[in-house]
Amino acid sequence: MKVNMKRTAEITRKTKETNISVSLEIDGNGNHEIDTGVGFFDHMLTALAVHGGFNLTVKCKGDLQVDAHHTVEDVGIVLGAAFKNALRDMKTARFGNASIPMDDALGTCCLDICGRPFLVYNAQFDGEKIGEYENCLTKEFMRALAFNAGITLHISILYGSNDHHKTEAMFKALAYALKQAVQIKEDGKIASTKGVLS
Repeated sequence: MKVNMKRTAEITRKTKETNISVSLEIDGNGNHEIDTGVGFFDHMLTALAVHGGFNLTVKCKGDLQVDAHHTVEDVGIVLGAAFKNALRDMKTARFGNASIPMDDALGTCCLDICGRPFLVYNAQFDGEKIGEYENCLTKEFMRALAFNAGITLHISILYGSNDHHKTEAMFKALAYALKQAVQIKEDGKIASTKGVLS
C-alpha cells in the first residue's frame, strides 16, 4: 500500500539521569542505529526495528554507574512518545497480535493502539540478569512504551527455559504485533464504532 505522508517522529529528552534521542520512521525497512550502553537492550531494540520494519535510531547516555533501570525505562518513554507522535492521526488497523517462538520459548503479544494505555505482563525468569541487563527491566520498558504510546498491551511468555530466548521472543512478538497494528486503513477512517479513539 502506498503511503502518502511520512509517519515519522524525532524526540529528545534530557534529565539528570538520561540524555536520549530517538528517530522513528514507521514505514521503513528495518534500518537501525542503536546505542544505549546496554548490550542486550541494544539487541532487543534491534530486533524490534528489524522485525517491525521500522527505521529506528536510539541514542542514550544514561547513569549506568547506578544501573540500567533509568536507561531502559526512559528509552521506553521516549520511544512510546515517538510512536504516538508518528501515528497521530490514528487511522490504522489498530489491533495486532503475534505469537513468536524462539527455540524453547514462546512469546505472545496482543495490542490495541487506541490511546488508552494499559499493560498486562506475564513472564517468569530463572535468573536475575542477561549479561548486564536485569530481567525485571523488560516489564519497565513495556510499561513505559505502552503508557507513552497510548497502547493497550498484553504481552506474555507462554513457556520457555532460557531467559535470553524468552525475552527475545517477547520483543519479536511485540514487533510483529505493532507491524500489523500500524497498517494504514484503506478507507481512511478511524477503526472505532465511536468514530474517535481514547
